[in-house]
Amino acid sequence: MSITRCGWANPANPLYLAYHDHDWGVPCHDETTLFEMLNLEGAQAGLSWETILNKRENYRLAFDHWDAHKIARYDATKVAELLSNPGIVRNRLKIAATIANAQAYLRLCAEVGGLDTYLWNYVGGKTIVNYIDDYKHAPPKTALSEQISKDLAKRGFKFIGPTIIYAYMQSIGMVDDHILTCFKRSK
Repeated sequence: MSITRCGWANPANPLYLAYHDHDWGVPCHDETTLFEMLNLEGAQAGLSWETILNKRENYRLAFDHWDAHKIARYDATKVAELLSNPGIVRNRLKIAATIANAQAYLRLCAEVGGLDTYLWNYVGGKTIVNYIDDYKHAPPKTALSEQISKDLAKRGFKFIGPTIIYAYMQSIGMVDDHILTCFKRSK
């Protein structure tokens, strides 16, 4: 018996299938994972998600397991180390954005308690379930992703445009865009 998945899930890549089957569209409330995914979605800008997913473990090691307190204090020496790390995307702007995001994240934590509280308040604590028959019909952005993007930018976050934020909302389960025939589809 075959399993029907969303068409974007590359069946040749076990990491991609595991991501589709266990993470994408599943509500996440873990602060470290929320911070990680925000930065990975930003790192993906201009690249394929599969490229980033294949480097996810390298990112965890390179960025101190997404410890925002450590990342917020990265200096020029650490940036140079990251720029020479072939296991991540070696883009100076994206690395600088991750550091800025750690600093903004710590301010957000002090203000509202963290990304979990901040993000899930936008949707009343419930996943938005869309009715999509083909993954190509999922919107690239929405009014809500634009609103969150603008607010995050005001708070000092980087690489958080509305398209990136919509992909982030999908990745952390704020939005369920699994196609109607996918076995992971919310019931």
